[in-house]
Formats: sequence, structure tokens, C-alpha cells
Amino acid sequence: MRITSNSIAAKSYTNLQASLARSERLQEQLSSGKQLSGPADAPGQAASALQLRNSLKVSEQYVRNADDGLAWLGAADTALQSVSTQLRRVRELAVRGASTGSNNALSNAAMATEVQQIRDGLLDTANTTYLGRPIFGGTVTGSLAFQDNSPLPVTYVGDAGTVQRRIGPNAQVRADVSGTAAFGTPPASVFDVLNTLVNNLLTNPTAVGTDIAAIDTRIDAVLASLSDVGSRVNRTESLRQISSDQALALQSSLSELEDIDLPGTIVALKLQETAYQAALSATARVIQPSLLDWLR
Repeated sequence: MRITSNSIAAKSYTNLQASLARSERLQEQLSSGKQLSGPADAPGQAASALQLRNSLKVSEQYVRNADDGLAWLGAADTALQSVSTQLRRVRELAVRGASTGSNNALSNAAMATEVQQIRDGLLDTANTTYLGRPIFGGTVTGSLAFQDNSPLPVTYVGDAGTVQRRIGPNAQVRADVSGTAAFGTPPASVFDVLNTLVNNLLTNPTAVGTDIAAIDTRIDAVLASLSDVGSRVNRTESLRQISSDQALALQSSLSELEDIDLPGTIVALKLQETAYQAALSATARVIQPSLLDWLR
């Protein structure tokens, strides 16, 4: 086999180009921090990275859904805690109003005024919204769950729909609270009970004692709703933690697959640059122009 200067030059050029390409690849990895710049670099790794990214997006979405659900439930819990406190105050007033021997018309009127104010406050609480949607109104499109029709009874204008959030592959959580379960329905809603108490304090004090049982019923309903919210919060937090941990694990796996070993890559680049310079030097010595080259 005859080896000519042209073949030596061509081979040397090819090797130099390959060495330069390796240096360029290492520099690209250092600048991006990633081993893979595209599917062609390593098809198998690229496919695995794509699967990991898809799984990571799903887990992160579950976390976001759980956070949104917890925000809804947190707003509901705060509202129901306030309702419970206010109803206990109403019960105290009812017990005091039932003691007819120690009250007069003036004191009864003062208690009736306070109950009326509490009733108005409870109506505002029952229309608590989160992101513009009533948390006790189901899936109603408006901003109200309960409509004040004074002097007519308060009516429920929400619907029976539920606000659901998917927080796991096979898990959903209800984020809203049933307004009718928490506040009741006419003629036994919390607003009807308080209206009756106000009227009895003003016009029929001897009947105030009968209102206490109705108030207790409404307190029990609020406590039941609070208990339900608490159990949903616990479940949501538990599944959120699972999704969060899974997202961290997937992110770690993706990093191992895609991210470069920074110290190792820097060393490899330095070695490659040294090798390239050495190859240039060796090639320059091997390929020397001869007299015949000049005569040509």
C-alpha cells in the first residue's frame, strides 16, 4: 500500500477535525450544564429523560392542585371557625334571654340587636369567596352562595355541584363545603333560627328557651362541617407530600441523566485541548513541504 503525502495530510486533517469537534462538544456541555443537547446525542438517554420530564410535570401538577385545594379548605376552615364562635355567642344570649325573671324589655332589645348583627355577619361569612368564587356555593358562577331577601328569608342561591381537585393518580379531594350542610335550609337555616330568636326576644321572651335547641342543632352542623374539612385537609397534605417527594426523586434522576459532572468535564476539556495542540504540533512536523512541492 502506497502512502503519499496527500493521504497523510488528509488523514491528519480528519483527525484534527474530530479532535476539534470533541473540544467543541465539551465546551457546549460546560456552557449549558447538560450532557444532552438533543435526541441525536444519545437516543436512549433522551427517551428516558423525556419520560422523566413527563412524570415530573404530572407530579408537580398534583402538588399545585393540592395547594389550591388546601387554600380552598383553609378559607372554609377559617369561615366555619368564625361561624362556630358567633353561634356560641348567640347561644349565650339565648340562655340569658330565657331567664325572663332577670331581664326587661330594654335588655332584651339590646340582645336582639346583637343577635341581628351576628346574623348579618354570618351572612357575610356564608358568602366567603376564594378567587371570586363562593366556597359554600358549589359550582355556582356568581359570587354569592346565600341571598339576603329581607324581610323575606335568606335563600341559598348556590348549587349542589362540588369543586374537585385531583391530587394523585387515583385520588381527588373536594375543595368546597356544602352551604346547605353547614348553614341549613329554610325554614331551619341558621338565618331563620336567628331571625326567630330576634323576634322572640322582642315580642315573646317566654319562647326564647325553645330557640336554644335549634341553635344547638346549627352548632352541631357547623362542627360536623369543620370535622369534614379537617379530615380532607389531612388527606390532601399527606398526598401532597407524596407527590412532592416523588417530584424531588424524579428531578434527581433527571439531573443524573442530563447534568454534566462539572469537575470531570472541565478536566476532560483541558485534556482535549492539550491533545489538540499536541496533534497540531505533530502534524506540522510530519507534513513538511518538500522541494518537489515547491516545484509543482
